[in-house]
Amino acid sequence: MSVNLLDLDGEQLTGFVAGLGEKPFRARQLKRWLHRFGESDFERMSDLAKSLREKLAGTANVLPPRIVSDSVAGDGTRKWLLDVGNGNAIEAVFIPETNRGTLCISTQAGCTLACEFCSTGRQGFNRNLSVAEIIGQLWLANRELGAVPGGERVISNVVLMGMGEPLLNFDSTVAALKLMIDEDAYGLSRRRVTLSTSGIVPMIDRLRDECPVALAVSLHAPNDALRDQLMPINRQYPLAELLAACRRYLERAPRDFITFEYVMLEGVNDGDEHARQLVDLASRVPCKINLIPFNPFPNSGFVRSPRRVIERFSETLNGAGVVTTTRKTRGDEIDAACGQLAGKIQDRTRRTVRLEGRTS
Repeated sequence: MSVNLLDLDGEQLTGFVAGLGEKPFRARQLKRWLHRFGESDFERMSDLAKSLREKLAGTANVLPPRIVSDSVAGDGTRKWLLDVGNGNAIEAVFIPETNRGTLCISTQAGCTLACEFCSTGRQGFNRNLSVAEIIGQLWLANRELGAVPGGERVISNVVLMGMGEPLLNFDSTVAALKLMIDEDAYGLSRRRVTLSTSGIVPMIDRLRDECPVALAVSLHAPNDALRDQLMPINRQYPLAELLAACRRYLERAPRDFITFEYVMLEGVNDGDEHARQLVDLASRVPCKINLIPFNPFPNSGFVRSPRRVIERFSETLNGAGVVTTTRKTRGDEIDAACGQLAGKIQDRTRRTVRLEGRTS
């Protein structure tokens, strides 16, 4: 049975090559061809010995997810729908900006966490993605965007903010992260790779120990009662525990702050009192607040806060000394904006979505 080389992190690739009777430096060469050059044809890997190329042809392959569709919005945002087998699809999004190119990737087919305001969470969950399916999104995007090895980076930043909760697919996610920051692979700075979590406290601690990258936390409410309602995971890991984990994470993080993401929902979490509570919360851990105008999807039951309300909320935070930005909505016309990624998954949770206790 052929081994998909995109499924192997650096250590596993070294072990695989050793099993073929080759020296460790061959694994580094192979890793460069796979990830830095995006090459899938072993015959084109010119500095590998012919005998090794023949061994690879008989034992290995390079199989990223298959592209089902490729959509481009008017602002240049590009979304790929990718087949991950058994009728399931995931989505990856590239967001071009003046001084950076950011790729948003998925880590699960669906999501178990059922956050009320998220399209992905509404559809249920099928399975965790493999390393090849996670890193394969970066591999594919580089090829599709015409990245040239040794040239200017097309993708300068990666955010794990697509479908799924990365920390509930910990091992595959960390293996992919290690490839992203490996100088022989993608060579990204830890500061330019951001993992977004809903707040899985034990896994935040594990990430801190094993592969600390920039951390963003989906907060979305300034108190436990409201967060319990919007994000059921808060009932397991309430705010006090989450903030303590954030403080521990900063001991080894590549940045000296945590980014707190806060989706703005009209009449739900956007009032003056909510802003004051968020100021208090922000005083407990070095952080930056990123306000996200809600991106609608069918039957969400929520409405985006008006611009004037978002501006007032931001002014309250900034006025209290809390660094606050408002995310520019990108790609919403192709359903590529934050909270809109849905793909298509076979729901194995068989959850019943309940629409309760909210203002719409």
